[in-house]
Amino acid sequence: MRLEYEDFKKILNIGINLSTGRDRNEILASILESGMEVTNCDASTLYLYENDKLTFKIMKTLSMGISRGVGGEAIDMPPVAMKEENVCAYTAIHREIVNIPDVYDSDRFDFSGPKQYDSLTGYHTKSQLVIPLENNENELIGVLQLINAMDKEGNVIPFDKQFDIIIRSLGSMAAIELTNLTYMEELKAQLYSFVEALTTVLDERSPYNASHTRNVAKYSQILADYISELHQKGQSEEFFDQNRKEKLLLAALLHDIGKIVVPLGVMDKATRLGDELAKVEERFELLESLYEVDMLRGRITEEEYREQIADLKADLAFIHKIDAVGYLDNESYDRVSRISLKKHIKENGKVTKYITDKEKNCLSIRQGTLTVEEREVMKNHVVVTEKILSKVRFNKNFAIVPKWAASHHEFLNGTGYPKHLTAKELDLETRILTVADIYDALTAIRPYKNAIPDNKSITMLRNMAEEGKVDGQIVEWLSEALKKEV
Repeated sequence: MRLEYEDFKKILNIGINLSTGRDRNEILASILESGMEVTNCDASTLYLYENDKLTFKIMKTLSMGISRGVGGEAIDMPPVAMKEENVCAYTAIHREIVNIPDVYDSDRFDFSGPKQYDSLTGYHTKSQLVIPLENNENELIGVLQLINAMDKEGNVIPFDKQFDIIIRSLGSMAAIELTNLTYMEELKAQLYSFVEALTTVLDERSPYNASHTRNVAKYSQILADYISELHQKGQSEEFFDQNRKEKLLLAALLHDIGKIVVPLGVMDKATRLGDELAKVEERFELLESLYEVDMLRGRITEEEYREQIADLKADLAFIHKIDAVGYLDNESYDRVSRISLKKHIKENGKVTKYITDKEKNCLSIRQGTLTVEEREVMKNHVVVTEKILSKVRFNKNFAIVPKWAASHHEFLNGTGYPKHLTAKELDLETRILTVADIYDALTAIRPYKNAIPDNKSITMLRNMAEEGKVDGQIVEWLSEALKKEV
């Protein structure tokens, strides 16, 4: 048989396809299908060398319509032991091409397996070409077994010797691509393990934050999968392939990494005063003692003393009450101001204020538990996130991840932070992270609030969408996707 121009063109195209494959299953299938195409054979089996055995990965028989393992699904057949009487094992052990014109006319190997298969299925195995797959480091990757070469009329013939080197070359190219892909997967796994380590550090700092990062990743994945499902139905132009989804989930896992530097006294602040409440309580005990001394020394009457003690107890009870309320009304706000003006003055002129300016500032918070200054510390975590991630060398594929992660508090109308980006500057991935982050924050238990029901949280997100802050379409997609999850 003489190779013609079209044959060489076909071989070159196969080489190009092998070198551009980026999915393991795609490359494996390409090895098998390329070998079958070049040799014009009817059947083939691809084995991978794993754990000192040859594992079935893909099997195809065109004449019988058999195709197994092409999509990566497991083939329920026992692996081939590395024994020389088996032709595939022999090829793997000796890294030697074996060309068998007719298995029924050969006693070189044990062909009882193919013969038994033939008797059960009615197939007739005749010629075989078995090639070891080795990478550029002389490592065995697997074995390709081609079965029943055919002429132009469809008659089974022996495999031409000239195919030996061609298939081995293509197999080597594929093996190298598989090795490179393995390296890429290992680097990706290394990156994810690094992210997991950072996420664990963050989660361990606070029990209230323990599941937030992973929840944001979970909701982001739910959204990505639902959007892709809509795309398949022709209801969305957007689509998340595996690579795009991986980048989104990586950004989700990294979005709060800047909280590593946020003081726990801010991040876990459950009440307005936080740890400062103990100091207020101690001071009020001191004030009671000071007024008692005043009474004993005749500076105030016993009646005045009782009035002062009653006043102290009432003020402290009020402070306890408003310390944990969600919202501070005007009357309570004014009373905090009046308490801040109260003070005790000793004979020597030493002044003891009921509450300090810092405590007044904390107690005067209208909503939530953080002061303006503490909110700025908290908001700064996205700046730190960007700063930390700028020190990590992301490859070209993941280069956009830091931007997405550091922008999850930006709003479409420019009122977010830290850069006040607007809709045209916010990718779909960032918009998804924003909605997922807010949804989990609303539905989660925090030291300063109870969990908000799912339906109410969605309503609050819809209100934010009407205000122009978040993407309303993503909110609706999340609502629909979550209903499917139930």
